[in-house]
Amino acid sequence: MPALDRVDLELLSALAEDPRTTVVALAERLRLSRNTIQARMARLEQTGVFESYERSYSTEVLGFPLQAFISIGVRQTELPRITAELARVPEVVQAHGLSGSIDILARVACRDARHLFDVDARILSIDGVERTETSLAMGEVIPFRVAGLIGLARREA
Repeated sequence: MPALDRVDLELLSALAEDPRTTVVALAERLRLSRNTIQARMARLEQTGVFESYERSYSTEVLGFPLQAFISIGVRQTELPRITAELARVPEVVQAHGLSGSIDILARVACRDARHLFDVDARILSIDGVERTETSLAMGEVIPFRVAGLIGLARREA
């Protein structure tokens, strides 16, 4: 991935502050042409800076107020297939591969404790999953954020 320059970092900072801002507003704020902003956005997209354009929704409003993290131990040789099967479980809203004693950490959203029990059972029934351990999320204390990292990168650039 190419290094980000000062303008890239200012653009990302502006987007972190207001993700819904328009290209015209970004151009005015950064004192650059609209075409320059669009070209930079396209380059940033092509290089993989933007991970997703999917909106973030409240699982609670969708009817799934119970959030939990399921630590999953698997047979390593079957990790790609197991990951593909986990991706087909709609209640799994996010998953990360980890080093250490846990292989995958899945974040799930459920209607209630019974639903969580059923989701855990479905995950355990995937061939190659050896064990799970479930922890209820009591509340998000720090939401996902990158503005601090962008600020740090800007100071170091």
